[in-house]
This record gives sequence, structure tokens and C-alpha cells, in this order.
Amino acid sequence: MRTIQGVGVSAGIAIGTVRVLAAADHAVERRVIDDPQAEMDRFRAARDMAVAQLKQLRDNVAAEFGENKAELFDAHRLMLQDPDYAGCVEGLIAQDKVNAEFAVKSVAEQFAAMFAAMDSSTMQARAADVEDVSRRVMNVLQGKRDSTAQDGSIQGDAVQNGTVQNGIAQNGESHIIFAQDLAPSETAQLDRAKVLGLVTAKGSANSHTAILARTMGLPAITGIGDAFDPTDDGHVAVIDGTSGAVFVDPDEATLTECQRRKAEAEEHLSLLRKLKGKPTETKSGQRVHLYANISRPSDAAAVLANDAEGIGLFRSEFLYLEREDWPTEEFQFDAYRQVAQEMGDRPVIIRTLDIGADKQVDYFNLDHEDNPALGYRAIRICLTRPEIFKVQLRALLRASTYGNIAIMLPMITSVQEVRDAKRILEEAKSELRGEHTDFNESIQIGVMIETPASVIMADELAAEVDFFSIGTNDLTQYTLACDRQNPSLERFADPHSPAVLRMIQMTIEAAHRHGIWCGICGELGADLSLTDTFLRLGIDELSVSPTSVLPLRNVIRNH
Repeated sequence: MRTIQGVGVSAGIAIGTVRVLAAADHAVERRVIDDPQAEMDRFRAARDMAVAQLKQLRDNVAAEFGENKAELFDAHRLMLQDPDYAGCVEGLIAQDKVNAEFAVKSVAEQFAAMFAAMDSSTMQARAADVEDVSRRVMNVLQGKRDSTAQDGSIQGDAVQNGTVQNGIAQNGESHIIFAQDLAPSETAQLDRAKVLGLVTAKGSANSHTAILARTMGLPAITGIGDAFDPTDDGHVAVIDGTSGAVFVDPDEATLTECQRRKAEAEEHLSLLRKLKGKPTETKSGQRVHLYANISRPSDAAAVLANDAEGIGLFRSEFLYLEREDWPTEEFQFDAYRQVAQEMGDRPVIIRTLDIGADKQVDYFNLDHEDNPALGYRAIRICLTRPEIFKVQLRALLRASTYGNIAIMLPMITSVQEVRDAKRILEEAKSELRGEHTDFNESIQIGVMIETPASVIMADELAAEVDFFSIGTNDLTQYTLACDRQNPSLERFADPHSPAVLRMIQMTIEAAHRHGIWCGICGELGADLSLTDTFLRLGIDELSVSPTSVLPLRNVIRNH
């Protein structure tokens, strides 16, 4: 067995035979031409044909996956019709008297390098898009037949434009596709009946190829790099699109375990088909909003795949934890905007920076603490270092025009902390107004109830905010005085303790007295043994891991 570690970009397990797709030859000869104007006309005709092909592909994708997933190919068409792009190609033809194919390839490389050098991961992913559309134009110029079928699938062995050129299936078999890379248009055209999963040497979780794989329900892994081996063709493989693990020629134990997990996943999928689109409502008509928790923008796909109604907790600190330097306002804005756009009208509740305690970041230069769980963390850092806090708030406000974003403050212990945070938020709003930058003026503000102090002050806090979300992990820790990082205290740190449950009850009652909603975003929210208790207490919302959404909905609907 050979084990390869890549980046999981689309969840699921696939088991099958590998089909390695040979990389297409995109070599373009540079030729000197005598008539630049005729060559520019040739480029324009090829571009128009490529735009027409993308229109056909867009319609195919819209018919199969929905209008929102087809927007990518609208963007591709706009990219080809962009005056800057066309101007650069035609300028190169006119100035250097080169053939159109060479001019298109040169401009594609220039634009791709520009996108790849940007700080934004979303903009970096656009490098693959500009290369994809440019290849399409080059294929037209070189007389290669387009493979866009009326049904939007790549069929048989006759694929002429792009990476996929040695076929997908033989004798009706389905395969796991291994490739150096796949362009978004190539991925969209894959015949799902003959493809079990995807593994590529290149790519990222933010690429449109990865997004399309998730939309198509194909387990997918990118970034295996030099581990890509064409001789794997024909071998049996198992891929885990969640962990990013690839097992070529798996041993019996690995195969058995993956088959078991695959069966569990299929059972979950059956539950999804049964419950997707159904309201989270008890038999007596009690309605509960069922949201999901995420840590990264790429996690939003799992929220939608598991049919959650929104995001109840976006742990924004991971934007800090996964970097070696301060995330800029632009970097954060891009991440929040990406999630907001992907979620559409569904709520996206973003917790502000919660660094400290067990989440340490070197560049924050925090002093050593004997008891960091009770120390300098979360809102305390934000209020004493407002220059850090305001960068995040500005990014959140700017992103609020792209979706249904709400802001949630962690580790609150007093009304004054909330008022101080709202003051800094108002400063950020004032700055953006002065810059004529749009944002949602009525963006909602909530607090996490995770300290006994916040429970005791819940009536006063409710008058300051729009909602409560109970963080049961820390609330258990602080209520029972048990360090959650200390394994020797596990028997004492009982989240089912009557003291913890009474704290939850007091919080819900205070919220309802003041006309705001109250949810739970800690691990207890997914504890099915407590679902009856939470319903009895009148909880309004539960936010859990994406994979816990459907089992929880099933229990609530049968209550």
C-alpha cells in the first residue's frame, strides 16, 4: 500500500480503479505574421466562438446543478470579453507581429501570474480560470473540436480540448480520476456516472474546480504534488475527500475500514435525501433553526451539502491561526465575502477574534500565563488592542453587503465590554461612511454566553444585543471550574451537570423576556440525549458540525 496525503476539497470516500489522465499538449509555436489586422480578426472570431461554447456549457450546468453554480461560466465569458484582456492580446499581435495563438498564451500567462501573486486566496484561484478560458480560445484557433456535449458531459474517448483526452471509461466502468490538474470547464463536463472521485497534483480548496466537485458530489483531493504517478493507472485506490488521504493498492484492513465508513456516509446521504428541504420542526409544531459551525471559508460547502439553514458560528480566529503574520483587512474581507456569497440569503454569524487560552499565535506576542483559560483572550485582546479589532470589524462590515452576516462577540462578562465593542464598531462604520464604502447599517450584533457572569447579567446584556449564542464548551469549563484541556478532570467536567443546564435555562429565559432569540453553538447542541431538554427549555437555534445537522433534524422532527 502506498499512502499519499493531499488536501481534501470535497468530502466523501471513493473506492475504485485509477484512470490517469494525460496532460494535454498546450505547446504553441511563435510565428511572425504579415497582416496584424487579419490576425486580430482571427482572434476576435475565435474569442466569439469560445464565448458561444461557454454559453452552451453554462446552460448545461444550470440545467443540472442550478443557476448559482452556472455563474462561474458567466464570469468566464465576461473574462473573455474584458477589454483589458482583449486589448493585451491585440496589442501583442500588433506590436510584435505574432500569431494569435502565441499572443493568447502569453497574455494568459501574464494574467495568471498576476492573480497568483495576490494575497487573496480567492484571487489566486482565478489564475486557473484565466488559463482555462485562454486554452479554449487557443483550441478554437488551432482547430480543435470542442467537447461540450448537449448534456454537459464528457463521453467516451473523443475529448479534444484540454486535459481530458484519453477517455473516462472503458467497458462501462467507473474510475477515480488522477490528473495533474483539471480546469473548471473540464470538471463541469465530467460524466458523473463514470467518475467516482478526483485526485489532482495541483489545485486548492478555493478553486472553482474544487467547488464544482463539491456541487457534483464527487470526493476530491488536490495538492498531491510530486506524489502524482502516471503508473498508478489501473491500480485500485481509496480516496478520502475529508482527510485528503489517498491509498493506492490499499491493504485489507484499510479497505475494510474505508468500506465501513463509506457505508455510513451512504446512510447519511439517504437521510439527506429524506430530510433535505424539510423544516426542523417537532410534531407539535415547535420550530428550531438548525445551523452549522465552520472554521474556514471552504467549510461553507459542507454546510450547504448537509442542508443547514445557515452558519451559526464561523470561528474567524482560524484566519489568524493559519498564518504567520497579521491577516490584512483585504484578506479577511475576501474570506467573509466568499462565505456570505456562497450562503446567499442564509445567515452567517461570524465570531470575532477568539485568540488566547488553547489558541496561541506567535505574532501576537502574548505573555506566558499560568492559567490562560482565565487570562488574556478573545474580547479582552480586542478591547485592549483596538487597532487589531477594528481591522476585523471593517472587513466584516464591508462583507456584510454580500450576504446575511451577523457579528458575535466571544467571552463576554459585562455590559461594559459589549458597549466598548459597539463603540469601536461605530468608529469603523464612521470610517467606512467617510470612505463612501457600503455596508449593512443594521447588521446584527450578538454575544456568546460562555461565562457565569454573562448568564447572571443576561437580562442587561439582552437589552444591548440582537441575539445570544451559548458556548457550552467554555460555559461548562467556567461553571464547574474544570480546565477543559486537563484530561485528568474529565470525570468532573460533566456537561450534563444540572448546574450547566440551569445556566442554559436562565439564559434562554432572559433572552425571551427581552424579545431576542437564543441558540447553542457548543458541542452540547449535537448531543441527541439533550435534544428533548433543549426543546423543553425553548431553544430557538442549534448550531452544530455540518455532519450532525441531519441526524439532529431527524430527532427533532420525530419529537
